[in-house]
Amino acid sequence: MKPTLLFALLVVIFNQVDAQNFFVRMGATGKGTSWSDASGDLADVLKKATPGTQIWVAKGIYKPTSDNNRNLSFQILDGVQLYGGFAGHESTIEERNLTENPTYLSGEIGQPGQGDNSYNVVYFHNTSSTAVLDGFFISGGNANSDDIREGARTRCGAGLYINGENGATCKPVIRNCELSGNYGRDGAAVYINGRNGETSPKFENCVFKNNEAGLDGGAIYNDGRLNGKSNPILTNCTFEKNMGTYGGAICNATESGICNLTLENCNFIENAAYLRGGALFSLNGDEKCYLEISDCNFQGNYPDDQNMIFTSNSARSNAYKVSSTAP
Repeated sequence: MKPTLLFALLVVIFNQVDAQNFFVRMGATGKGTSWSDASGDLADVLKKATPGTQIWVAKGIYKPTSDNNRNLSFQILDGVQLYGGFAGHESTIEERNLTENPTYLSGEIGQPGQGDNSYNVVYFHNTSSTAVLDGFFISGGNANSDDIREGARTRCGAGLYINGENGATCKPVIRNCELSGNYGRDGAAVYINGRNGETSPKFENCVFKNNEAGLDGGAIYNDGRLNGKSNPILTNCTFEKNMGTYGGAICNATESGICNLTLENCNFIENAAYLRGGALFSLNGDEKCYLEISDCNFQGNYPDDQNMIFTSNSARSNAYKVSSTAP
């Protein structure tokens, strides 16, 4: 075995052995080693987590900082799995109850009101599918800066920013989450940044509701520009009453890159665009966004009829495959 390969293997084994599960409960003051010794500082626990770590979080409201630093987020590193929905006594993940134990990640920092809230509540960068976010309500993000750079964190992805740009690869898994009440200029709830890199996140059983983009992608902005790749897969997800200028629910964008969006058994209900694409809008360039949609329902999206998908280039309007059921 080559020395470099042996070293890499030893690092992986060491990290797995060194990994420690943590327990977080609102108001607790312990070190996080058990429910009886739970920590109350989720942001601090995330900094200590190593690959292979699971973090169990009990019901309550958690914020990425105790001061007014809007640039801070809950950052989930590669190999770290974050689970919410616990009462604070469980011994297995299967025992948690997401309905009875709502667990909130909130951008409501600083003074009451949205104006000075966190730019991004949750942040992923350069992670594999071993990075997991499961069982949370994510709200109150406000990516409203005047930064003119497309894809800048302070103006995009107020609820969740997934970053695979500039040679990075980001493939987190997000399950059983609800993102609501987030505001951003692009991608109010989620910004998927594959610009000059690659992002392929998976969303399962998630709800996107009442998010608003000042520009495009009321819930999600899927960005595969600058020769990048952005290929999210969403299964059993619901988009309801999100708003944007283009793409009330989702805006897809590519120029010379790859932008593939897969939707399986998803619902689009009363999403609205100020201009086009009440549910979905695709901004094509030299390449085209390919949308594969199966068993999805579209109902009451404005200004478009159900199952209508607009692209910026009508000659490429066949760049999708739809197999949907009527509401």
